Amino acid sequence: MLVGSYNNILVFFSFVVAVLASYTALDMAGRVATAQGRAARWWLAGGAFSMGLGIWSMHFIGMLAFSLPIPLGYDPLITAGSLAISVMASAMALWLVCQRELPWTRLLQGALLIGSGIAVMHYSGMAALRMQPGIIYDAAWLVVSILVAVAASGAALWLAFRLRANLHHVKALRGAAALVMGLAIVGMHYTGMAAASFPEGSYCGAANGVDTNWLALLVIVVTLAVLAITLIVSVLDARLQSRTSVLANSLEKANSELMQLALHDNLTRLPNRLLLEDRLSQALKVAQREQSSFAVMFMDLDGFKAVNDAYGHHLGDQLLVSVAERLRDCVRAQDTLARLGGDEFVLLATITGPDDAATLAAKLVQCISETFVLSRYTFSVSLSIGIAVYPGDGDSERDLLLHADAAMYHTKSTGRNGYNFFEASMNANAAEQLQLLHDLRLAEANGELRLHYQPKFEAPAGPVQGFEALLRWEHPQRGLLSPDAFLPLAEKTGLIVPIGRWVLDEACRQLREWHLQGLDQWTVAVNLSAVQFEQPDLLGVVTEAIGRHGIPPAMLTIEVTETVAMRNPETTIETLEQLTALGVRASIDDFGTGYSSLLYLKRLPASELKIDRAFVRDMSVGNEDSVIVSAIIALAKALGLQVVAEGVETAEQQQFLTGLGCETLQGFLLDRPMTPTQILARLEQARPGESAFVAESLSPAEPA
Repeated sequence: MLVGSYNNILVFFSFVVAVLASYTALDMAGRVATAQGRAARWWLAGGAFSMGLGIWSMHFIGMLAFSLPIPLGYDPLITAGSLAISVMASAMALWLVCQRELPWTRLLQGALLIGSGIAVMHYSGMAALRMQPGIIYDAAWLVVSILVAVAASGAALWLAFRLRANLHHVKALRGAAALVMGLAIVGMHYTGMAAASFPEGSYCGAANGVDTNWLALLVIVVTLAVLAITLIVSVLDARLQSRTSVLANSLEKANSELMQLALHDNLTRLPNRLLLEDRLSQALKVAQREQSSFAVMFMDLDGFKAVNDAYGHHLGDQLLVSVAERLRDCVRAQDTLARLGGDEFVLLATITGPDDAATLAAKLVQCISETFVLSRYTFSVSLSIGIAVYPGDGDSERDLLLHADAAMYHTKSTGRNGYNFFEASMNANAAEQLQLLHDLRLAEANGELRLHYQPKFEAPAGPVQGFEALLRWEHPQRGLLSPDAFLPLAEKTGLIVPIGRWVLDEACRQLREWHLQGLDQWTVAVNLSAVQFEQPDLLGVVTEAIGRHGIPPAMLTIEVTETVAMRNPETTIETLEQLTALGVRASIDDFGTGYSSLLYLKRLPASELKIDRAFVRDMSVGNEDSVIVSAIIALAKALGLQVVAEGVETAEQQQFLTGLGCETLQGFLLDRPMTPTQILARLEQARPGESAFVAESLSPAEPA
């Protein structure tokens, strides 16, 4: 027998290639398992080629490391066939490990198929020598080499399947597994080589004089390059996929947060109106299909406004959160509790009959009646509930909500702190409010809004210094409506913003007209509601109105109630500073009715305080109201502010206020609110040499 020998350097490189091919196989298993669609097929094809090339190269380098005393060579076609067999076996392995499950039966079948394929690759590669006479194989070693191939294939499949996910320290685990698999592959190859014997006098029919060392170097370089490129592409794709996954997760989280914001109340995290309407729509479909019932409960807190005004928005918001938590604890998980805004809540509850709704409503009323302790304060509020039951009280979302709202207002008007079911008689009031809201939306466009102007007199009886603009609504059917009839509805629906913009613009227009008539000493004051004052574009609206009509900014006074001013003092100071920077004057209206902090009051850039009519109306010498008025005037003087007293109706009030140093008076004793036409008529009636609007009681007096 011819005695063979091995080139140790090439043997070492064959082991290196085997380990690298094994690591590539494990990495490809992970890529194929995580990829989808066309990408998975591309990774399967590319991975099968790289892995097959690596295994085949290890075998071929091992064969090139082997030498006999005779020249050796390899048949190109048979060698290419062995490479094809290696690639197909690799494709089978990758396909198996990318399946969802790998039971023991499939693992065994896969090991047999792939191990047999590798054995065929090896022995077909040996056949490429085309030895004459043929190679003699030892049966025992042959069987052992095939068993090693099957065992190595089974171990490789199992490891690849287990390590295909992105586990913790997966790279280190894959490296250790690749080392074991490389040893198994090398062991199979050299076991197979040990089974081969070459008789004396044999010669290689494929010998072609090519230097095997250079051929081995070429195969090593090409193989390592292919495997390296495959791993680099895999790493880059993994990073891209990781970043894409992070971006996708971020987008999903952002979408989830946006959905949360879009469908839930920011303060209480309860469903908002949009989500409530969706749930209500679903409840209607279920009830119609199953012939079942449900209740819509419209809830409003009694006494919340007083808490909010007295203690500010911060504690008011805390109270709303506590109320929401308590209500949530009192309802069932399958019911929907929503907040519509302010202190209004709605509960959508599945019931079997009206008794269930009554029981639940009584439980909610009792739940809220217990005191709330926030910070160092104790608050007591109550709950007014209106109940509408499907199908009796409406068959649409709009009707049910409207009827529940009407029933809630009925509860408020009959004592609060309780509940009422909707009745047909309540519908008239609900329909009236709905119609009034519809008409109010069209009032500005139809030219129905009016401004009346109440004169402000220099104490004690004139002359006129300016006017306060007072809004009226000339309703086509109901006649002239005072603000109390429609402003609460405007504030509740947000219509106060465009209406307030119209009031400011119209007051500036009228002031410009008076100035053009020579009455350039007159000023005008405009009240701002809480909603208007909190609008981010308030400064722009005021600036635009002044610029459009060309009035001196100092002739315009913006009046803000004390309650609104103290709701968020820091923001109030900032807003008023911006307005006064334009030259506009600021006035604190209804002073004495709120809960001012002197610390903030001295920082407010206001030039005027208005004493509320409630103090002036009941004022007499020596009583509590007169003491309060005296204190307010003294405080204003100390702060350098002018004082305006509203509601002056008697000569005694006029005399007392003038004596205390009040500079400006306003009330029915001096004059009533009038239209611009009436004001011009009054001017024409004034006798030459007399100031316009001398103290003269008009009868009958009209309310402001």
